[in-house]
This record gives sequence, C-alpha cells and structure tokens, in this order.
Amino acid sequence: MNNLSFYGWNQNLFQLKQSSTYKHLFHGRVAAVNKTNYEVITETGLLLCEPSGNLLYGKSLFELPCTGDWVILQPFDNNKGIIVDILPRRHTLYRRKSGTISNIQVIVSHIDKAFIVQSLDADFSVRRTERFIVQLLEENIQPALILTKSDLKYNLHQIKESLKHITRQTPVYFTSILSPETIVPVRKFIRQGESIVFVGSSGVGKSSLVNALCERTVFPTAEISRSSGKGRHTSTRRAMVLMDDGGVLIDTPGVREFGLASENPEVLTDIFDISDFVASCRFDNCTHIEEPGCAVVEAVNNGLLAPEVYRSYLKLRKESWYFSSSEHEKRKRDKSFARISDEAKHIKKR
Repeated sequence: MNNLSFYGWNQNLFQLKQSSTYKHLFHGRVAAVNKTNYEVITETGLLLCEPSGNLLYGKSLFELPCTGDWVILQPFDNNKGIIVDILPRRHTLYRRKSGTISNIQVIVSHIDKAFIVQSLDADFSVRRTERFIVQLLEENIQPALILTKSDLKYNLHQIKESLKHITRQTPVYFTSILSPETIVPVRKFIRQGESIVFVGSSGVGKSSLVNALCERTVFPTAEISRSSGKGRHTSTRRAMVLMDDGGVLIDTPGVREFGLASENPEVLTDIFDISDFVASCRFDNCTHIEEPGCAVVEAVNNGLLAPEVYRSYLKLRKESWYFSSSEHEKRKRDKSFARISDEAKHIKKR
C-alpha cells in the first residue's frame, strides 16, 4: 500500500477532486509518461494507464497528462487502468517549444521546488540560471541552484560574484557526489510531501545527484568521459522517485535550450535585484533604455549594476513581453525592441 500523502496528496487536492464528475473513483499521480501509456502511483500500487477516449480525443496535447499530474482513474485487471479526468494543475513548469513563439510545453506539474543543476566546469552559465528562475517564479515554484562537481578546480570568488544578484531569493549549494557531506544540506532542504524537479543540461549529474540524495541507485548513470570531463546523458524521460523520508524527486532529460514562457515581464525586476533602482526612475513607465533620469542605466554607468546583468534583464524582458503579447502588440513592440541591443551596447562597462 502507498501513502499518497508522501507523494504530495493533501486537503487542497481532495477538494479539487470533489468538483469532478468522477470523484467516486480512485486517484493517483502520474510518475512517468511513456509513448503508449502512463505510469500512475495509486494507494494500491503502480498502474499502467491509458487515457479515456474523451480525454484522448477531447483534449489538446498540451492538456493530456504529464509527469506530476494528479488524475482520476478506473482500475481493472492486471495492474492496468483508464484515466478519466485530470485535476487542475498548479505550480506547473512550462517552457516555450524550440523554434516557436507562443506554443508551450508542459514539463511537470504540482511542483514545490526546482533544483537547477549545473556543473562547475564549462557547463556553468549564469544566464541559463536566470532563465530557469524567471519561469519557476512565474508559477511560484521555489528555485535552488545546485552546483555539482565541486571537487573540480574552479574560481569560487568569480562564481559567487556572478551569482550575487540572484542569491537573495535563490539558495546555492556546492556539491560533489565524492563528498557525501556536501549532499546533506540539500537533503535537509527537502521536506516530506514536497515535490522537487531537477532541470539542467545533459551530463551535469542530475541522475547522480538523485541517487546521492536517496542514498541508493534509483536512476542509471554513465561514466565520466576522461577526455571531456563530462557525463553522458542518461535520463530519457521525466520520472518520479520517492525518498525514504517522503520527498518526491523528478528527474528530467537534459535541455540545451529553455525557451521562456513567462507572461509577467515585471517580475524580472525582483529576480535581477533591480527593483530599488526601478523605483528611483524619473518616469513610472520607464523602459530603462534611454529615458532621462533612468536610475537603472545610471546604476550601470556607476558600477552598481553589472552590464552583463543589465543586458540579460533586457533580453529576457523582451522575450517575456513578446511571448505574452497579441500579434498586433508584437508588431508594434518589434519596432521599439529593435533598438534595445544597440542601446545596451553603449552602456559603459565597468
């Protein structure tokens, strides 16, 4: 028997279920999505389920179950079942599909925290971290940056300096699976019943970190290449595992690009820690590009705001505005956004 409270089931989800026509049936959580079925964790065990005809033909691909979803199902023989309904999603991680503007992909749902995993080698990218954080905070998912392979040589001061604008709201952990004591603080950060998704590039050690947190092998890992110092990609799907003390960990395949699907450009001022500067601008509708009395540009010129942080803020704000705009607004804003990169180049560097 499974205690579904360990997997995140709570009173709020129970109330959501009461609104369903199928509230009298069983419920469970999607642990993995396969090509032809879904692995669903229920109180009685793991079931292989298929969607009902109403779901399969009445829903878009975006609306079909994803890893982390809570579903209502009708079980039948041989550990199988039919999914008849999906509870409303909350705290869902999305990304814009590669090569598209408005289409978005659901990665995982009902998430409390997200571990942005990067290794302390050539993979490390502050800009990629910022991009993940924007999307996570859009859905009120708490981010944490997990830096792996801390046994390698790296410039600690340079790393901390590059991250200081985001550490106010994002904890950072330096870890190595060769040093178990570095894993302990990360494990303590996970509470019983919380769901944590791991995101990052291939070969940064997401699966190895999951294994270290669980203190057992739950996901396969690949050997580190002696020539590149990197691991090979091993996760091929989003899959869920339960820690012994009740935390839910969801590993995901590595992603090279993470298209922003944010509809709230203004949240960027908090993420980039420039809200105090913005509040001091002369104009309330300041675009922080070329207006007189812009405190943000002044902060860059005075060395109070790093130019690379400022340029990243402008880039992500443009992407967020463009994603959330109507086609008419996009054409109108294209003209004003065209000058952003040119104007940003003229900002004096420290």
